[in-house]
Amino acid sequence: MSELLSELLAERPCLLADGATGTNLFAMGLKTGEAPELWNRVFPDRVASSYRRFIDAGSDIILSNSFGGNHYRLKLHQSEGDVAELNELAVSIAREEIAKTDRTVLVAGCIGPTGEILAPLGEVSLEEARDAFAEQAHALARGGADLLWIETISSLEEMQAALDGAAQTGLPIVSTMSFDTNGRSMMGVTPADLARYVQDAPEAPTAFGANCGVGPSELVVTVANMAAAAPEGAVIVAKGNCGIPEWVDGAIKYDGTPELMAAYARMAVDAGARIIGGCCGTTPEHVAVMSESLKGYLPGSSPTLEEIVQTLGEVSTGAMAQHRGDDSLLAGSASGAAPRKRRRTR
Repeated sequence: MSELLSELLAERPCLLADGATGTNLFAMGLKTGEAPELWNRVFPDRVASSYRRFIDAGSDIILSNSFGGNHYRLKLHQSEGDVAELNELAVSIAREEIAKTDRTVLVAGCIGPTGEILAPLGEVSLEEARDAFAEQAHALARGGADLLWIETISSLEEMQAALDGAAQTGLPIVSTMSFDTNGRSMMGVTPADLARYVQDAPEAPTAFGANCGVGPSELVVTVANMAAAAPEGAVIVAKGNCGIPEWVDGAIKYDGTPELMAAYARMAVDAGARIIGGCCGTTPEHVAVMSESLKGYLPGSSPTLEEIVQTLGEVSTGAMAQHRGDDSLLAGSASGAAPRKRRRTR
């Protein structure tokens, strides 16, 4: 089972991941401040429905409803003792839905950040973080995950702790960081930094890349910057937000249309990504159109900055400043848009 990811990557030019877990559970009744992971026990039918819709939309990889499933995050909901149960359920529910389909769909055990600042700036040591990630990773493996998917990490220290913990299971690992409008993660890591880091990491992931961030245009630039610094043959992931978030009628809405996300999917492939999906705001309807856009699609030349802006929207000067090694990205535009604020609701 653990070889399925490599086998699919060998067979196809790109794979399609799913969309946003939190966004879709909110549409089913999840309240702000509630832990989505508790729904694996309380409302398994709703979690199953979310998985089912992404499977039907054409996703090759489904992320489990376990983003905040480590004991630090669950402690906020007095559920730190339920790490094993909630993570195992997250995967087993997905496995039941996949069993109903006649094609290969992988379950990625989703692992988010601890939510803590690690030492020396914070009180949680790297060893403590590693142990928390390992506890969650083992539970996801027991539930039947095909791979582990670490996402929305902001520091290389926490990335290493997550990789070290996840590697204890022996499963393939995908790892992604979130980059904001300054072209860096919250802790100052650039896309090129991540690409160089994973080359020498003791527990190197099978694939790495970017998720969340600001919007599809910024994500495509991030992928291009990462690809320029990555070794030949690296498997890069693009899982960007569905447009830009806006506060509408008391709720966060994302302005990305299915057509925009379809264009983003193709541009992400051209920029160097081999695993493409959506993050905050991305619904099964978006993923279905992305799936259609990628059928039979072969990578083209890396898009210029002008093409990205014209097709997907503005790009911040911070993201452009991180560009290295591929002048095609700077050929179309000499100025970037002002940074735009965002809220993550995955």
